[in-house]
Parts: sequence; structure tokens; C-alpha cells
Amino acid sequence: MRNAIEFEVFGKYALFTDPLTKMGGEKYSYHVPTYQALKGIVESIYWKPTLLMLIDAIRIMNPIRMESKGIRPIEYRGGNTLANYTYLKDVRYQVKAHFIFNPHRPDMAFDRNENKHHNILKRSLEAGGRRDIFLGARECQGYVEPCVFGKGESFYDNYGDLHLGTMVHGINYPDETGRDEMEVRLWNPVMKDGVIDFIKPDQCTQIRKVLDMSPKTFNDSNVESADSVFNQLEKGGN
Repeated sequence: MRNAIEFEVFGKYALFTDPLTKMGGEKYSYHVPTYQALKGIVESIYWKPTLLMLIDAIRIMNPIRMESKGIRPIEYRGGNTLANYTYLKDVRYQVKAHFIFNPHRPDMAFDRNENKHHNILKRSLEAGGRRDIFLGARECQGYVEPCVFGKGESFYDNYGDLHLGTMVHGINYPDETGRDEMEVRLWNPVMKDGVIDFIKPDQCTQIRKVLDMSPKTFNDSNVESADSVFNQLEKGGN
């Protein structure tokens, strides 16, 4: 696929929080990452407001295992609360993603250099990302490296279909939809032999408004162009 990357992301723990479990201060992870969590990982590898990162598929490599821990949440008014967080343990995923130019960002037209963005994205992936990788939560450090999607053995090869129920797909932000509001998307994924093929955000039919929100302003005064970044990389800069 055009402008695509394939990578493996892994870590000791992950917490892709099911929002229904946060009501009482506890957190329980979904069994698999959400679209939004994977989008955040790709944007930690490389992000520009010029681009829209789209997640195509994920392959679950390790068996899904959980571990509960007693956690003391930060309480700014003091207190000694003990909460129970349930994490995924020893996670490893293969991810396939690509980017398109953000159609709701005509102000970033000056930065639409497809070839250079793709080359910077691939270089950033080989370097382990331009920002720290987190697996759903700040305390869950992750790591990325290039891979060939579908290569290698998965625990769920020939496993069949696994219906995962209703999950959060992701969040719509104003600069991604053209609407001045933040929305949450829901969907009902099915894992087939360890692979989940994601529908695109605009294909989600279960959408709920969260709040009114305006997009942030970006232009050539506060965003460095891909040409400039690529030239720095060619010269050996960061």
C-alpha cells in the first residue's frame, strides 16, 4: 500500500483501558489494542498535522494474558487509595499502517511532500520512534521495530474467529473531521486467526459526541516543513 509502514510493537505490560471500568477508579485493559492506541503509537514514531495516520490491521503475536496489580493513584488532595489495575502482560503485535494528507488541513498544503514524509517516517521507525512509545498508559513502556506483516509464528494462527464485543474504536478530533467537536467511535471487532482488520474512522456508525472543541492553528510559522526536516536528516541532524 502507498505510504505504508509495517512494524512490530512490544513491551512487558500494556493497559488499553476499557472506559466502563474507570467509574470506580479501577482500570481493566481491553484484550487487544484499540485503533486509537495504535494511532498514538504511529504518531509517536512520526507525526505532522499535515498527515492523517490510518491503521489498517494488527496481528496478535503472543497469547493474551492478564495480570492485576495494586496501584496507588496520584491524589493531589492527599489520601491513601489503593486501586486495582489489570494489565496485559508480555504483549507483542505486528501493525500495518499508512498515511494520507489531511483533507481538513488546507493550511498545511505547503508541507505536502509525499515522498519525503514517507522516507522520514521509515527512518523514524528504524530509529525506534521520534518520541517515547507507550502501550496505552504512561507506565507501560513500548518498543517498535520494522517487520514484515504476517511473517513469523503467532499464537493465534489457525485459531478461528474471536468476537471481541463492543469496543472503543477511537476519537474524532476537529482537525480530522471538520466538525468543531470531539466524538468517540465504537465498533464490534472480530479477530480472525489473530488478525484484526480495522474499518476506517469514517466507516464507524456508532458515534457519540463528547464535547465542543475547535482545531488548533498550524501554519509555516509554527510547523517545520518536511523538506527542512529531511535536509536535516541528510546532514546527520536529529
